[in-house]
Amino acid sequence: MSTDDATLLAEGRRVVEVEADSLRDLAGRLGPDFVEACRLVAGAKGRVIVSGIGKSGIIARKIAATLTSTGTPATFLHPVEGLHGDLGIVSEDDVALLLSKSGETSELSGLLDYLLRLGVPVVALTGRVDSSLARHARIVLDCAVSEEACPMDLAPTSSTTVTLALGDALAVVVLQLKGFEPDDFARFHPGGSLGRKLTVRVGDVMVATGYPLLGPDAPMRDAVVPIAEERGTVPVVDDGTRLVGVVTAGDLTRLIERDEAGWASVRVEAVMSRTPLTARPDERGAAVVHRLEERGVMAAPVVDDDGRLTGMVHLHDLMRAGAV
Repeated sequence: MSTDDATLLAEGRRVVEVEADSLRDLAGRLGPDFVEACRLVAGAKGRVIVSGIGKSGIIARKIAATLTSTGTPATFLHPVEGLHGDLGIVSEDDVALLLSKSGETSELSGLLDYLLRLGVPVVALTGRVDSSLARHARIVLDCAVSEEACPMDLAPTSSTTVTLALGDALAVVVLQLKGFEPDDFARFHPGGSLGRKLTVRVGDVMVATGYPLLGPDAPMRDAVVPIAEERGTVPVVDDGTRLVGVVTAGDLTRLIERDEAGWASVRVEAVMSRTPLTARPDERGAAVVHRLEERGVMAAPVVDDDGRLTGMVHLHDLMRAGAV
């Protein structure tokens, strides 16, 4: 094969297209057996045992990790190590996912026999639905591909991609069956940027004291310094500290442009926005960042259930805290 740039690029694109075609074929084959497997995994009283050898073993580890991180306890069990002491982790309450392209992997046979004797239901992810593994499994999920992306049709490429995608599909449907929510995801991912994004709340970041307030009857001259100090947004409250609006640097600029001579004595209530974007202390910071960016504003009042002002939250503070 030529090694010029155009040929190499064409080969790379061919590989991606072959694997994409395999995934489209897989999507078309999903049917009642897939739904049954999802319900079986979601209803497991124990854990999900995932096993395979070679490249299938690598994919099995990823599937087990995805299940675990989305609320379904799962573990990878090496089929050979399992027969040399690790079978102690398996219980009759478990469900097993066994991965094998051929369905005839000799290293899986001993593990399969043990699982069947224990009464553990087996879901086979295999490229051959007429294989020994498929015949003994309770549910068979077809991972067949028409060709590997390897030009010699030897190295597992399309087949591992399809099996991984099927495992992802299984995990995602199972998390929906179990009612897994973003808060649950945050509990399993407390570390790193993902953990911060999921766990940072408005109440953790907001300015709760010391920010200026304006009454609706205040003259706009009183708003100039607070607007400058508070990065462009000042809350307006009634006598009971209930939020009635906000006045911003943009409001002030537009007022001066309209009334250069008399702007200073104009009352705040004539200029303020009466329906400002607001946040709640228990909201996830990421959700508020999205709303702030969508509306093109830098800050939002934080209110309680009665609409009383409890603080101010600023976009830059949320971003520094890792909410995005």
